[in-house]
Amino acid sequence: MNNAKKRWMTLNLGVVAIMPTLIFLAFLHRATADDPGSCFMVTSSGKTVSLGSLCGATPVDSRVFRIPIKRRMGKTPVVDVTFNQQQTFEMILDTGASSTLITQKMANALKLQPTGKINAQIADGTEVQFVTSQVQNITVGSAVASNIEVAIAPKAAIGLLGHDFFENYDIKILEKEVEFRHR
Repeated sequence: MNNAKKRWMTLNLGVVAIMPTLIFLAFLHRATADDPGSCFMVTSSGKTVSLGSLCGATPVDSRVFRIPIKRRMGKTPVVDVTFNQQQTFEMILDTGASSTLITQKMANALKLQPTGKINAQIADGTEVQFVTSQVQNITVGSAVASNIEVAIAPKAAIGLLGHDFFENYDIKILEKEVEFRHR
């Protein structure tokens, strides 16, 4: 084998040896309009090659979105919820609640008027009666539910976002985010 071929093979092995560094640096790049993704490499000829399958990248699915968990109350996620495209409140994402419950303070801020009453069984099994009202829409991330009847709890410190909002989604609670997957 001549010296030119040996040098080329050595150079190729050298590129393979530093590839983990190149992949690491790829994660530090700034996004642009012709962004190749967060995991790529540039060949010696200048061609950009996606390494998404090696880095565990998943294809974008418009039916799936994630929202940040702001904090937790008793290990249950607290997320931002926007009402009537006007005001945002922290609420507990309560997978055990069939309906959405808001605080009196939230109802006052939204200027809601009572529309009825509802009997509900709370977590300890006690049956209580709540005043209800109607909200035009509730938004969390990309999910919007319209014309939702909410219960108003006069003594609650924080609202509960219930199944009436997310009934069309499968929900996965992650460490720092909640994933919504449209059914």
